[in-house]
Amino acid sequence: MTDTSAPALPDELRSACAWVAARSTMVRVLDEPLRPYALQLAAAASGAEPASTRHPPAPADRETTAAFWLTLDAVNFGSGWFPTLRKRDQPTGYRTIAAGINKRFAADGRWTAPQLTELTAQELARWLDQDPAHELIGLMAASLRDLGDNVQRLYGRSFAAVIDAAAGSAVALVETLAGWRCFADTSTYEGRRIPFLKRAQIAAADLHRNGVAQFDDLDRLTMFADNLVPHVLRLDGLLWFDPELVERIERGELLEHGSPEEVEIRACAVHAVERLVAAAAELRPEAGLTAARIDELLWNRGQGPEYKAVPRHRSRSTAY
Repeated sequence: MTDTSAPALPDELRSACAWVAARSTMVRVLDEPLRPYALQLAAAASGAEPASTRHPPAPADRETTAAFWLTLDAVNFGSGWFPTLRKRDQPTGYRTIAAGINKRFAADGRWTAPQLTELTAQELARWLDQDPAHELIGLMAASLRDLGDNVQRLYGRSFAAVIDAAAGSAVALVETLAGWRCFADTSTYEGRRIPFLKRAQIAAADLHRNGVAQFDDLDRLTMFADNLVPHVLRLDGLLWFDPELVERIERGELLEHGSPEEVEIRACAVHAVERLVAAAAELRPEAGLTAARIDELLWNRGQGPEYKAVPRHRSRSTAY
């Protein structure tokens, strides 16, 4: 049961990221470009909806669609390993993994919760067209086993029941998923907890976008702290990185997950997006920009060649 005396996790994250941003030494949010950038995003948001960057399965029943998104988001990590994956026909690591999950659902239907509890790296590797000995595949198989265990033990083997138990609240779903190892994503900074929960939050957004859930509190989510949106914000002049940190990133050095600089990158990006939401609400309230919508706009922008041409930070973890 959620502790109602404690702040909701997205609110705790907002507060924690503002606190990190005020102390950060290697990454800073720049004030001057915030308002004009917020206006640009509001204008972009008022145009046509961006083309889907995800891989929904063929039209299916609600249980299958719920299973698809929970399954995919339970393995929506590994960007630090993506350069080492076989890409085949897919341009990115995420799309490679998503295509493999989609292939399984199209060919053999969804994995049931009991099937997930027994999933091996060898089976998962076959669907993803990867080496079963690859470290990332082992981590993904473990995450899916945990997903299956939770759905089987707590929700009568029903993926849709996980969503229904949230009773129309994205925040409630995030707080449920936050307690599962397969969605865990909490760092610390100077002793303070930073519950990023990137994948738990994006799962709520994905389920809503694809009609599995109707959440009335999506505006309470933060951006989904990964390594692409901070990269876009840096190249667009919203974030300042210490020059030595930039050098490390651009020569391909892996940042340790949970290190001060890695936490600062994610936290300052979350705080920058919160400030953009506030600026847009003041300047263009009719745009109704939320952190999740800004995340979507920036993630899509990051697919452009000008962003792909510059290395972004990579960290090997199950967070993103």
